Amino acid sequence: MVESNAVTMRSAVVTSADGALRRRLISNLNGMRWQVREAGGGAEAMALLDDEVPEVLLLDHWLPDLEVSEFAHRIQQMFPAMDLLDMNGEALTGGRGGPRRMELQHVLRAAANARELQQPRGAPEESSAGVVAALRSPSPPVPEIEGMVGSSAMLREMARMVALVAPRSTTVLIAGETGTGKELVAQAVHRWSTRSSKPFAVLNCAAIPEALLEAELFGHTRGAFTGAVQSRTGRIEAANGGTLFLDEIGEMPLALQAKMLRFLECGELQRVGENDVVHVDVRVVAATHRDLERQVDEGKFRMDLYHRLAVFVVEVPALRERREDIAPLAENFLAQMGKSSPRKRMSAAFLAGLESFEWPGNVRELRHVLERAVILAEDSPTLELEHLRLRRERRD
Repeated sequence: MVESNAVTMRSAVVTSADGALRRRLISNLNGMRWQVREAGGGAEAMALLDDEVPEVLLLDHWLPDLEVSEFAHRIQQMFPAMDLLDMNGEALTGGRGGPRRMELQHVLRAAANARELQQPRGAPEESSAGVVAALRSPSPPVPEIEGMVGSSAMLREMARMVALVAPRSTTVLIAGETGTGKELVAQAVHRWSTRSSKPFAVLNCAAIPEALLEAELFGHTRGAFTGAVQSRTGRIEAANGGTLFLDEIGEMPLALQAKMLRFLECGELQRVGENDVVHVDVRVVAATHRDLERQVDEGKFRMDLYHRLAVFVVEVPALRERREDIAPLAENFLAQMGKSSPRKRMSAAFLAGLESFEWPGNVRELRHVLERAVILAEDSPTLELEHLRLRRERRD
């Protein structure tokens, strides 16, 4: 029984916006028989601690949503028995102390090793003092957006912009072509915010008939319209305290745009068929593949709503603008497909064909092309140029 309790106590939460660091550190700790959970920010870590308090919380020197010193002080007050350590091996709280000292030293060494593994191949080895100095660097790491593969400068800059705006309640407009991953960006805004433990509601404005869109957004009472056999809560109200993601906001009808503007300005909504006003606290993140400024000029989108939505604009780069990410993206997709069938490899000619295409459908189209190539390759372990089927560009 004592042995079982000891194993149960060997638990940690790793908190860092650096996804690569988290993965390496978790690998080290798992090898030492630690049970590890991970958080990309302070709010996510708090949610994990509400579920179960670990023995150790490892904390990076920068978080995308909370100021580290304030977060550490709050954690110390709420969980005085938990050891709080930073990534350079310094204890931020006393915690349990002596009885676990040897194991905590292992944790600190694992943290240092995880940082050292991030050095480029061929780089000179750093001393432990050098590792500590690097950890104290004022430049925060660029966080990774979960689900988005690549390390191009444009992708990293976009992630930095998301990390800047996520902790605030600012309305965000995500602009980008179809298939670039705008919903993944919206999820990151929510996950790195202080609202991460609250709902994340999604509504695609292009996927719902115009006659039903208002009821989906604001809710309705029983009998408000034909087919309304019972009252229903709208997406806005369902997201109370959290984030509402409005995908394809450019498809929203003009009549509904006015009502949406009022909600953004006042935080008030009226369910369809009801006179009472409901107050909610919701952060709105919108996305579009259209040029909203052009739609404003053409009278298809309200100027006041556009300016209310575009307080902070995040541009998602097209795949042709970050061609260096095509190879790792393709490998990632092939690895996923290889879980249910033999893993395929790409020939040099096949990869060159991928990298030379313009990708009007972006990442989504890349996945479809690879899936088609895997089918065409049949039993061949390698994807050749003959398996590459790309759509022809349209000509006017």
